[in-house]
Amino acid sequence: MEQKKKAVFLAKRDGFRIRYVFAKGRRERFEALLDFCPDLIGRENLQEHKDFLRDTRIIVATWEIPQLTTEEIEQYFPNLELLIYVAGSVQHFARPYLERGVRVVSAWGAMSIPVAEFTVGEIIHANKGFYRSLALYKQLSWNDAHWKILTEYPGTYHTKVGILGAGMIGSLVIRMLRQYSVQLMVYDPFLTQQRAAALGIERTYSLEEIFSQCQTISNHIANNPQTVGMLDYRLFSLMKDNGTFINTGRGAQVVEDDLIRALTEKPERSAVLDVTWPEPVRPDLAALPNVFCTPHIAGFAADEVLRMPDVMLEVLQEYLSNGSLRYEVTLEMLKTMA
Repeated sequence: MEQKKKAVFLAKRDGFRIRYVFAKGRRERFEALLDFCPDLIGRENLQEHKDFLRDTRIIVATWEIPQLTTEEIEQYFPNLELLIYVAGSVQHFARPYLERGVRVVSAWGAMSIPVAEFTVGEIIHANKGFYRSLALYKQLSWNDAHWKILTEYPGTYHTKVGILGAGMIGSLVIRMLRQYSVQLMVYDPFLTQQRAAALGIERTYSLEEIFSQCQTISNHIANNPQTVGMLDYRLFSLMKDNGTFINTGRGAQVVEDDLIRALTEKPERSAVLDVTWPEPVRPDLAALPNVFCTPHIAGFAADEVLRMPDVMLEVLQEYLSNGSLRYEVTLEMLKTMA
């Protein structure tokens, strides 16, 4: 029988995230394929397990992964070949591994599905004035609220919807919205002609065009230093008087003082925010009557999280069988992905 590759779960010592993500037999399925260290590994016990780590080939991790330095990776994991991240974005930890030649895979493909589903629901709601109606129904009579919403919001029929960023989640949102009669306007300077054609996009648009023309705008721009603060008052002030800005991506792209200003100037505008920066949401933003916040729930709910280990288990099986890797992340991809 072929000897199993040595592996570790890289995680906080309390093990909460491991128990949560690898629930209902998922951890046991990984352990059936690999020879795992009996302890969870974090920075505090690297030295204690240095002999096992020296021969470790695979790291499995999820949210709250301990961030190791290049020196620590070199010292304790000299034979590491693969890191399997059973969660989404790898921006905050992957670079030292990739620069060492360690291959990295992420469940971003699996995690994008519930985020996209959640986002499409918010877009459809926003086009019909759902969020505005929540406040109006408390302030006005049924009849006044009913007719105000029905006459001021277009619904989905031929309505212009702006998608900022056509990465994994943005692309999936675009595909899902194809079943609705919306007019899609997409901003993504990195979108190739080939990928645009596959998505059914004839052209991309500027941020100014999207903010000034679209009823609803959904942010999926990659989270990197170049995009911090790129959504500012210049853009938010262009929004339709009853337009809606949705953010299920990352909060750092938004200049929140500018968003507050634009929403205060035009109180029939709305912002639907599942993410902010920092988190939790700042009180003055959350207090605005036209801001609707959820606590970063788009990515998963209850058993939805199990899709990630299920997909990554398939990836691991393929890797052990033939060396192929779905959902591999490269240094080049870090420049544009969330």
